[in-house]
Amino acid sequence: MNRRTWLTRSGGVLWGAPVWPWALSGCAAPRDPVQVALNAWVGYALLHLAAELGYLREREVRLQEFPSNTASMMALVNGQVPAAALTLDELLLVREGGVDARAILVFDESHGADVVLAHPSVIRLSQLRGRRIGVESTALGAVVLAKLLEAAGLSAADVVKVPLTADQHVAAYARREVDVVITFEPIASRLRAQGAQVLLDSTRLPGLILDVLAVRADALPGQPDAWHHLLQGYFRAFGHRQAQPEVAARLMAPHQQVSAEEVTQAFRGITLSDLAKNHAWLGGTQPRLLQSAQMVGRVMHETRLLDRAPDLTSLCEPAYLPEVA
Repeated sequence: MNRRTWLTRSGGVLWGAPVWPWALSGCAAPRDPVQVALNAWVGYALLHLAAELGYLREREVRLQEFPSNTASMMALVNGQVPAAALTLDELLLVREGGVDARAILVFDESHGADVVLAHPSVIRLSQLRGRRIGVESTALGAVVLAKLLEAAGLSAADVVKVPLTADQHVAAYARREVDVVITFEPIASRLRAQGAQVLLDSTRLPGLILDVLAVRADALPGQPDAWHHLLQGYFRAFGHRQAQPEVAARLMAPHQQVSAEEVTQAFRGITLSDLAKNHAWLGGTQPRLLQSAQMVGRVMHETRLLDRAPDLTSLCEPAYLPEVA
């Protein structure tokens, strides 16, 4: 499932978005239930598990499935939903576009799911000079490429960047149109089956590739109980998966459109953030998420995906997390 698509700013998509009802002074708060946009990325699957287990009351929370993060961002920006599951780089892009969206939950951190795969003739980072590197034209693709070049001691001028959408990765590699591909699971497994070797993966990029629950700031005060209920239900599902992983995988599989075994395999490429980690990510005087956002924002600015260094004021909102036991 390709979660890593982003909302382009061409034509002012983010700017000039319509005003949503609850942003108007004196208007009523959004109607129940609060709505959360998400897609079939495994990192968001515990929300579906919470719903399946009855931990989310439909009168308070409703999950809305979208085909991609692009669609989820559009829904968030246009006021169709007050919350969306996004990657951190996507949240920064939305905020630059003028929407005050805040992270109230960190779902996961990529831990091997995002990977740089190379033809067997490229066995060391030093051999990247002059090579053709296939990468999506996304914020995340640019960030990983920048970190790859940094690790190799190279500049962008030292390699040939080949823009590819995710569905083109396997075919382009098979035709030798590229020597290296920046990709992610499950595409990575298909490339490995063709002999591609790992040069670098997200285990070496801590704090760089994160999934968060982004909520519009103006949607938070009107229904605090619903946001508390959402996060309580999420962490109950988190505990259920820890206690009964096989049962949880079977319940999540239909939403992922894969087998229970494949769900279990997909989770191995990410590190889920439990409640204690979420308090560290979002709370305290130095939230970990701010450090990650500074790093990601710097790379996005340097690669011109952001027009300016991101304003991280009030990026983190820990108030709706349950207390740590």
